[in-house]
Amino acid sequence: MPAFIISGTPGTGKSSVAKALLQYYPYGLHLPVDDFRDFVVSGAAHPVPQWTQETSRQFMLARQAVGKVATIYQLVGFAVVIDDVLGPAEVSMFDLPVQPYKILLRADLQEVLERNHTRTNKHFDTRMLDQVITELHQSQDVEAYQHHGWHVINSTGLSVYETVNAIRAATHV
Repeated sequence: MPAFIISGTPGTGKSSVAKALLQYYPYGLHLPVDDFRDFVVSGAAHPVPQWTQETSRQFMLARQAVGKVATIYQLVGFAVVIDDVLGPAEVSMFDLPVQPYKILLRADLQEVLERNHTRTNKHFDTRMLDQVITELHQSQDVEAYQHHGWHVINSTGLSVYETVNAIRAATHV
């Protein structure tokens, strides 16, 4: 079964697309790195309003844990989707047993901000992410992602299922 890593700025639809993509497999596991970070009960270091050394450490730990869980499930026949915000060269930390399909979801900034404002899967006002989303979007070097083997999917104007179909066409799985 395949493994996917889906990245993109907050609000690009990573979680919705991951869940829809996994419907094509008899066994599917969605692993949002943010959920693992939310398991920290005391001393959580959130990336907003300020990224700290402790934030980096907690992201690294969450990613290592997600990689181990993904490996356990994939080795017994589950398709796996890891959902995270990553740079083009930040995949090796998951240490997966197979080469994952790397997907960067990218949409026009205004659409991403609008999607972010209508999200209901967060326990905080998602508007506080507007500046982070804008900065991440502007700093994403699409060519660098492509150079590192990412499939870049422009999801502007696409439904979740149209985005999944674009991923399936790009990866042939």
